[in-house]
Amino acid sequence: MNSTLKTMTLAALALTLLSLGGFTEAQEWRNVGNDKGGTRFSPLKQINRKNVSRLKIAWTFKSGEEILPGSTIECTPIVVEKVMYLTTARLKIVALDAATGHELWRFDPKAGGVNRGVAYWSDGKIQGKRRILVSFPNGLLYSLNAKTGLLDPNFGTAGILNLREGIERDLSRFAYGSTSAPMIFENRAILGFLGSESGPGAPGDVRAFDCETGKEVWRFHTVPRPGEVGNENWKGDSWKERSGVNPWSGFTLDEKRALLFCGTGSASSDFYGADRPGDNLFANCTLALNARTGERVWHFQEVHHDLWDHDNPCPPVLVEFKRNGKTRDAVAQPTKTGFLFIFDRVTGKPLFDVREVPAAPSDIPGEQASLTQPEPVAPPPFSHQLFTESDVTNLSPESHDFALNALKAHRFGTPYLPPSFEGTIVSPGFHGGANWSGASYDPTSGLLYVNSNNTPYISVLRKNSRGGYDFDGYTYFNDQNGYPAIKPPWGALTAIDVSSGKFAWQVTLGEYAELRAKGIPQTGTENFGGSIVTAGGIVFIGGTKDAQFHAFDKTTGKLLWAHTLSAGGYATPCTYLANGKQFVAIACGGGGKLRTKSGDEFVAFALEK
Repeated sequence: MNSTLKTMTLAALALTLLSLGGFTEAQEWRNVGNDKGGTRFSPLKQINRKNVSRLKIAWTFKSGEEILPGSTIECTPIVVEKVMYLTTARLKIVALDAATGHELWRFDPKAGGVNRGVAYWSDGKIQGKRRILVSFPNGLLYSLNAKTGLLDPNFGTAGILNLREGIERDLSRFAYGSTSAPMIFENRAILGFLGSESGPGAPGDVRAFDCETGKEVWRFHTVPRPGEVGNENWKGDSWKERSGVNPWSGFTLDEKRALLFCGTGSASSDFYGADRPGDNLFANCTLALNARTGERVWHFQEVHHDLWDHDNPCPPVLVEFKRNGKTRDAVAQPTKTGFLFIFDRVTGKPLFDVREVPAAPSDIPGEQASLTQPEPVAPPPFSHQLFTESDVTNLSPESHDFALNALKAHRFGTPYLPPSFEGTIVSPGFHGGANWSGASYDPTSGLLYVNSNNTPYISVLRKNSRGGYDFDGYTYFNDQNGYPAIKPPWGALTAIDVSSGKFAWQVTLGEYAELRAKGIPQTGTENFGGSIVTAGGIVFIGGTKDAQFHAFDKTTGKLLWAHTLSAGGYATPCTYLANGKQFVAIACGGGGKLRTKSGDEFVAFALEK
């Protein structure tokens, strides 16, 4: 047999083995969003509406680490060729047998902070390279052999790339690194970075690296420099040394068109922008880049001159938009402000009209708030937009009176009220609306699912010794018992038809057991960790403060099953097939921003026999 024919035969055999051995992408969860478009949709339907109530724990993985107060797990595991890859609360990288939860290997990067997932890269050869790529807030990018967990000696320096190298400004005083998984496109690992939220810090530039060597391939300046599109939005030298404007939540990708999508953060400082007059491109934008070159293709800014920390908290989801018998490829961007903006994927044109609505001016000396803000005419907002006296909590007469009296000491009742000395009620709050939890999308029905928060905050500025003004801290607007001072629901899950712009359904998400015991109807809770949707008709989601893992009917929103986790499931789950059985897995890390009991487990569910 000649070498060419032998190669073709081996390739055909490999494809056959992949399809017969359970290694097809339809049976796996290869990216944190499953597909690179971030739909978090699985075609698996072994678990379905009729049998989901029979789900039981199939296996539990405990990291064995010391559980630190406040620690959390935000990682969505990926599953490739029956192996699950994840990061623990202490940021160990672990490979498990996806069918049993048995640990295969572990790598300790000795990093801190949070991580939302890892990436898998292959050179496409039958006996070729298989790598796990993961970056952490410590500013390092690691490349590990997917089979052994050993560092790749050909990548970076002995398998580790120092991401601080090549940055022009001095980062010795600043944090620089990543919390979200790299996006893999061809031979590139594309990363977004953390930045400062209060003053000088690291740049938020998007960077792409060669997956084999670690060499930087391209970089996109999210704060445009002189001569680049958008620099006119930065008066004088206000672009210099600017931090924020960073796609910290990761990316989605249209592989066919080599289009990379992200949502960018607000410009630093988050709540005071006298030193950055103008709209501040490309902050608070949905941004489309050429994935091969890093060149800007289009952008749309959802918040002008952000003064509320209302950065786009997640990348847009690739969807299909159907109108008048025609289908257009689109992307849908959930926002902290509680809106869903839907754009033509190629041109960036909004597919529902966007109007510029009047916004309130600022009376903080030197501040120039934008006098308009963009709002889509459809879909309607999925979170509460405005706080008035009629929105004050009705939990009890005592709570109502307490909150109403507190409200009168602050500014409220007008859209887009800037921060103030006496305190401004911000609704949606700093955690959204939507947050990094993002959205899932069902291509079979055209429904998008987004979980959201409805917990207002108080935004106060205080004068500092430098002649400017500082944010006084993240303060909830609560009643005397610590519950949100707004009428429930405080957390929701909404199904949106992206083509009609209408809600299919909206349900309350989460509850407080102590309130239910008092006869108070379900209130919802603040939530972190997103949904997935399956061909079996199920939307799976954890995220709530009550540590419940839920299964909803994707068509009606009816709750079909729930399970109490060992700690809050503040991460997006995944689902996959191993040894002929469908599993649904989620991290039980608790802690974090919701300040519940912390944990160290990953748990997988399957149907009982």
